[in-house]
Amino acid sequence: MAINEDIENQETGDREGAGYSSTTQDAIVEELSLSTAEYSVFGSILTFGAMVGAITGGPIADFVGRKWTMRIASALCVAGWLAIYFAEGALALDIGRLATGCGMGVFSYVVPTFIAEITPKNLRGALTAVNQAKILYEHSRLKLQAWSYWQKLMIVSGVSVSFIIGTVLAWRVLALIGVIPCAVLLFGLFYIPESPRWLAKMGHEKEFEAALQKLRGKDADISEEAAEIQDYIETLQLLPKASILDLFQRRYLSSVIIGVGLMVVQQFGGINGVCFYTSNIFEEAGFCSSVGTITYAILQVIVTTIGAALVDRAGRKPLLLISGTGLVLGCMVTALSFFLKVHDLAADAVPILAVTGILLNIAAFSARMGTVPWVVMSEIFLINIKGAAGGFATLVNWFGAWAVSYTFNYLMSWSSYGTFLLYAVINAAGMVFMILVVPETKGRSLEQIQAAINRE
Repeated sequence: MAINEDIENQETGDREGAGYSSTTQDAIVEELSLSTAEYSVFGSILTFGAMVGAITGGPIADFVGRKWTMRIASALCVAGWLAIYFAEGALALDIGRLATGCGMGVFSYVVPTFIAEITPKNLRGALTAVNQAKILYEHSRLKLQAWSYWQKLMIVSGVSVSFIIGTVLAWRVLALIGVIPCAVLLFGLFYIPESPRWLAKMGHEKEFEAALQKLRGKDADISEEAAEIQDYIETLQLLPKASILDLFQRRYLSSVIIGVGLMVVQQFGGINGVCFYTSNIFEEAGFCSSVGTITYAILQVIVTTIGAALVDRAGRKPLLLISGTGLVLGCMVTALSFFLKVHDLAADAVPILAVTGILLNIAAFSARMGTVPWVVMSEIFLINIKGAAGGFATLVNWFGAWAVSYTFNYLMSWSSYGTFLLYAVINAAGMVFMILVVPETKGRSLEQIQAAINRE
């Protein structure tokens, strides 16, 4: 469903800091004596697993239902965390990270989809047939954007907490803590109904009505909403379904270039390298890694909170360009700190510059670059290609996360300041792309956005 894919796209945009903080990774490397290559695989294989999960999450959820898909994802995460806890070498660590990554990838699809499918119309909107969708779309779009930012805040808060406690707890204890939310979810799934919309799509009418009644309350009148859901599903089934190859048709190509291009800009600007290896960067610059990591974690929450409070008060492009400017400046300042260190210049300024650059980088990304590309992508794709296009863009996003996290150590070995200069150039190129190619979508209907894209 289009509205569900909107939420899916927004939710999965937040990759930074997934998994262990770099402080915790350092402890693992020291205890298990991992080589540089093993360390790079360990740091990046989670995102590779997430690519697999993101690709398979949709088909699994359509086949066995949303609840069973969440059970499968939870089981993968539990197995992964236990493999990490009992690990005595690189292989078990990598298997554990791969499993948790797969679980995360599946969750990135099924959780926002399930939430969208159980949410009442006045909170989700756009459930009726195509001739009514234009009226409801704008109303629902604003709700989805606000929901996206607050959801990002919750994700970032969880990541920040794990970063902070990772500086004081042993990594094996942290792995066991990771099992707790998965166990809570598995237990909680026994008390919630299956998605009514999935049940309706599969033709289970009695179960569909029972699930909807349970969600709305035993005294609620669900007849109107049930009829709307049935009409919407019937309408969608009449629309042509697009495959990945169909995305490269001329009529879709402009929107695909914009959506995928934003994912490339978001990930290849180096954010995952910075987040995965924050403590390493601070240590190389001569700054206390624990203090830097905790500061970074707190800053993420503060900046994301501000972003959520200011959602939709400015246009998409200005926000993206402001965020991009911060990323370029952050990378330049960090590059300067390592340049000074390599050439033994202004030694006292090196740690300050490094911390300033990294925190500016994190703040700029958390402010807008982490979310706005997903908001824009939810607005530019026609309804019949949203599934294929959203899946393709999500795959590109996860691939970028993997590529950056895997190559970061090798780039830093090549040249510490050269690495951040490279990221600065990529972010600057991304700003040019956003200025020339990305349309402004705020305050415009879906039809107006499509017309602008085709004209451009």
